Amino acid sequence: MQLTPFCLMLTCLQVNPDRSQFFRYDNISLSCGEQLNNTGWKVKRKTLAGGTRPCSSGWGYASSGSTCIIGQTYPPDSGVYWCESVSGEQSNVVNITITDQPLILESPALPVSEGATVTLHCTPETKSFNQFFDFYKDGHCIKRNSTGEITIKRVSKSDEGLYKCSISGGEESLGSWLAVDASSQEFPSSTSAAEPAAPCSFSVLRLVFHLLVGTPYLVSTVLLGLIYRDRRRGKVNPASV
Repeated sequence: MQLTPFCLMLTCLQVNPDRSQFFRYDNISLSCGEQLNNTGWKVKRKTLAGGTRPCSSGWGYASSGSTCIIGQTYPPDSGVYWCESVSGEQSNVVNITITDQPLILESPALPVSEGATVTLHCTPETKSFNQFFDFYKDGHCIKRNSTGEITIKRVSKSDEGLYKCSISGGEESLGSWLAVDASSQEFPSSTSAAEPAAPCSFSVLRLVFHLLVGTPYLVSTVLLGLIYRDRRRGKVNPASV
């Protein structure tokens, strides 16, 4: 796993895959990082159901070194996770959420360096065709597309906030906090450069798509109605003569 500048400078809990939201039954690897050069560190967590416990004490199992594996996640595994030494030193804290919802937002679990490029993914548990995704920051819709991802180039402190996504007119993910570490810039950065935003409204292309799909059905319905009307008139007229 590649270490971020944030982890190179600090005692750091790393999450693999690098995100804070997971579906039920996902696998998670939690590691205290090779940069510590210390075998006395353990992964701990605090949850609503289980309180504060180290790895292998009723949850997860210890792998090589200071790595802890959760083979199958469940909603009760949601909580805060960190690394702790035998002397009581603690690393950064990572919030991890396990959800039964059919949609998650994949965003970095750790703070990202100012100036880096960040991609957020809106991931449905079951994918289907012709889906449109809406992305929100602090409650405001910032982009709609069919790819299910949004890229922020040269990320800055102004990009920090609570992000979530939804399938247009359907399911919505939980929120994930995107943290930006201004102390370790990867590239000189003044302002962020997000992808050109598409308005979060009914797009022209989508309107054309619905018209192309719906028009034949509308026309056929009208024609059937006219035929049915003419047939009824044909039956009524001879009887009235």
